[in-house]
Amino acid sequence: MIKKIALSLLALVLVLAAAVGVNTARKGSRQLQVEPLAPVAVDEKAVAERLAEAVRLKTISSRDDAALNADQFKAFHALLQTKFPKTHAALKREVVGDLSLLYTWEGADTKAKPIMLMAHQDVVPIAPGTEGDWAVPPFAGEVKDGFVWGRGSWDDKGNLLSQLEAVEMLVASGYKPPRTIYLAYGADEEVSGARGAAKISALLKDRGVQLDFVLDEGLLVLEGVMPGIAKPTALIGVAEKGYMSVVLKMAATPGHSSMPPKKGTSAIAMMSAALNRLEDEQLPGGIKGVAGEMFDTLAPEMGGFSRVALSNLWLFGPVVQKQLEGAGSTNAMLRTTTALTIVNAGNKENVLPGRAEATVNFRILPGDTKEGVLEHMRSKVAQVAPADKFELFALPGAVDASKVAPTDSAQYKTLNRTIREVFPDALVAPGLMVAGTDSIHYGPISDHIFKFSPIRANNEDLKRFHGTDERLSVKNYLDAIRFYHRLIPQMAQSQ
Repeated sequence: MIKKIALSLLALVLVLAAAVGVNTARKGSRQLQVEPLAPVAVDEKAVAERLAEAVRLKTISSRDDAALNADQFKAFHALLQTKFPKTHAALKREVVGDLSLLYTWEGADTKAKPIMLMAHQDVVPIAPGTEGDWAVPPFAGEVKDGFVWGRGSWDDKGNLLSQLEAVEMLVASGYKPPRTIYLAYGADEEVSGARGAAKISALLKDRGVQLDFVLDEGLLVLEGVMPGIAKPTALIGVAEKGYMSVVLKMAATPGHSSMPPKKGTSAIAMMSAALNRLEDEQLPGGIKGVAGEMFDTLAPEMGGFSRVALSNLWLFGPVVQKQLEGAGSTNAMLRTTTALTIVNAGNKENVLPGRAEATVNFRILPGDTKEGVLEHMRSKVAQVAPADKFELFALPGAVDASKVAPTDSAQYKTLNRTIREVFPDALVAPGLMVAGTDSIHYGPISDHIFKFSPIRANNEDLKRFHGTDERLSVKNYLDAIRFYHRLIPQMAQSQ
């Protein structure tokens, strides 16, 4: 009997091993085979200096004060007109919502759906007290050691000016687009885009415009960042997570600290228990949707057990998921995340407060909803506090996750091909934006919204994003110009 069981187990192991091996072997590379593009000539010194000039303008946006730094934004507009004269002669320029810009490059085929390139003019402020930590003053706009230094050089004036550099070159060459091209440059992306992208989208919708393709800033060409992959990996954001902050208020009977109430019934105790429950029992995740497609695309490019495991999630799924959940960056791709961000309670050391308040921020995965997140939160809090002791409500500005742009579309394939042409050493895969962009406002007028910045970045570079010593290498900037110079004619072909 024992021998039969052993033989049966051995046979099962052999069958599983064979199935795993066959499944791994048959999942070949999904990378497009294209010829690398010969680099187009670009005046390196001139383009770097134009970007540096743009960085010197302090276009810091404010959520509450729409007019903050308006003079800097207008100076930026004037700079663009001066530095890109051919673009401004050939394209129609409109100012939307006081400070945002919309350019229209009319195409010959009026029946073809237009396309859009996006970027944003505004930048985030410098963290108070860190100004002296910068190797180059944050708004000096210096070209030094092969980099353009300063706030906005990468996020997002590098994208904006590289698009205009490409358009200027195309106009100068006599190129005329078969279909209409829009350039949309919001002035408040860093504070939600309500005054910029939202109004531009509404304006185009009122005009009956449906966009065939939208490209905004987003994921990057990552070098040494993706575990198990030696080659650079260009991730195309095909969706972005939603955003919602929820305020939780807890009430209890106030009193003197010398006579505390029954354990777990004070406002702070109930709030602590509720927050612990929310953090410990988050919304369920999984290797599915965009994350599943990304790993399925990259699995054949990996080596060793990583390739085997990701090619056989039917068997190794729980092990892989647990490993991915161990890091914040990969866990965020698998689920709607819960972040405890603000807590307030009490104002005197010997008084039991009658109120406690906390704010919890959720980044919503495609497939989950704002309503579902609120219900999840309500059910978890109800397990530790009576219903009459708490209330919760979402703060203004909450949005569901964006639509997921299809990767089997001609639009995605053209973008994929262009990336492979300009970055021939890079693998390409779909990815999920875990942060937010103002391209989410264009959902009503396009089903093909992609989030990708043609910039190479390693782990050290990523620390500079919204941080100290933001900079963009001139080589990276030249590649970005060449990328848009190639992409525009490819995407603008009339179908």
